[in-house]
Amino acid sequence: MLKITTLSENTVDAMGLLGEWGLSVLVETDTANILMDAGQSLSAGHNASVMGIDLSKVDKIVLSHGHSDHTGGLQNVLRQMRKKVEVIAHPDVWTAKYSGQREDKRKDIGMPFLLKDLESLGASFKLSREPVRITDNIMTTGEVPMVTDFEQITPNRFYVKGKSGWQSDELLDDMALIINTKSGLVVVLGCGHRGVINTLYHSQKLIGRKEVRMVIGGCHLINASAERVHMTIAALKELDVQKVGMSHCTGLPASAMMAQELGERFFYNNACTQIDITDTEIKVD
Repeated sequence: MLKITTLSENTVDAMGLLGEWGLSVLVETDTANILMDAGQSLSAGHNASVMGIDLSKVDKIVLSHGHSDHTGGLQNVLRQMRKKVEVIAHPDVWTAKYSGQREDKRKDIGMPFLLKDLESLGASFKLSREPVRITDNIMTTGEVPMVTDFEQITPNRFYVKGKSGWQSDELLDDMALIINTKSGLVVVLGCGHRGVINTLYHSQKLIGRKEVRMVIGGCHLINASAERVHMTIAALKELDVQKVGMSHCTGLPASAMMAQELGERFFYNNACTQIDITDTEIKVD
């Protein structure tokens, strides 16, 4: 059994749910239930309750990176879980992160909580730059190498502040979740800051197989050129990805281009989207 439910996203597909800039995705299998990100604030927990999803059944939390639109809901989620839970993340998830071109206008977009406060609610952090195997068939990507010639982190947008002053944030903490099914890989992105295609190539290398059944999540094409979007679509076609469920920071223009080019392979993955995956079928509701 493999079921994937998007708990939080910019948009919703049912009454009573909250839309919020950010992302949170629940992965349920026979061996583990994993929450990938926690949204920006209240939406993931609220939407789980509305959809009748018991977050106390979550076994692990994975943070795709340290931006607040993926970590800001952690406190609320942990309160609903009411138990101890391991949180898997890259060490840079705790790095102070900022957004904005002008130094005097930069906003803090990093983790909005202190470690001790999250630990008091049951979180136990496992920090690793390397891939972390969660079950026999599920693992994180760890750091994603930049290998394509058309994918890059959005220039002049993300920064960290070190001893030598402001530096561009290379977002080494940007990672994805890989599920190795009998028919191919399912890859869940957070924001895909280091490139959706880079992430898929890395996932193939880690698992040692080429088949990619589905990729879902954000792939930060919101400010990308049309050329980059077209090259991304061409690479998805070359990889023969069966289903592409984009959302969040992908942006509506890029999503529309994907929908036009990929046809029935594409779906918009918003809050309330539920995906049931068997050996022979991917059913999106």
